[in-house]
Amino acid sequence: MLDRIDRRILSTLQENCRQSMAELAETVGLSPSACHRRVGLLESAGLIDGYVAALNQKALGYGIAFFAELTLNAQSEDALEDFERAVTRIPEVVECHLMAGQADYLVKVVAVDTADYERIHRHYLSRLPHVTRIHSSLVLRPVKRWAGIPVPSS
Repeated sequence: MLDRIDRRILSTLQENCRQSMAELAETVGLSPSACHRRVGLLESAGLIDGYVAALNQKALGYGIAFFAELTLNAQSEDALEDFERAVTRIPEVVECHLMAGQADYLVKVVAVDTADYERIHRHYLSRLPHVTRIHSSLVLRPVKRWAGIPVPSS
């Protein structure tokens, strides 16, 4: 069960995981050693998966993003594993989710421009194992970006 301090640690780390342990400890009202121990326990419990930097897509030259719904010709364990193994090898696919509903997978793809997306679609997405249908949607602009998982208040 998470207490108030654990929730504060998790929320604070999501806002800025680069801060020092001393800064985090001060923010949450603990000594650095107690804070370090708490963070270790949260990591061991699987509540913290890792630490990442949020990169600027446009600054890196990826001017557009697409969401593509992919439908497979089979939903067997082998077909899903073949697809998942292959899709993880495409660097421009920045997210991939197994779905319930019309499509089997939803992927987010970043591209330099529409010609680059056509290349990715033609040379990678359409050649993924077991894919029978691809429905792509262009992202016009993000309205809300991922900013972390809500930490329950109790």
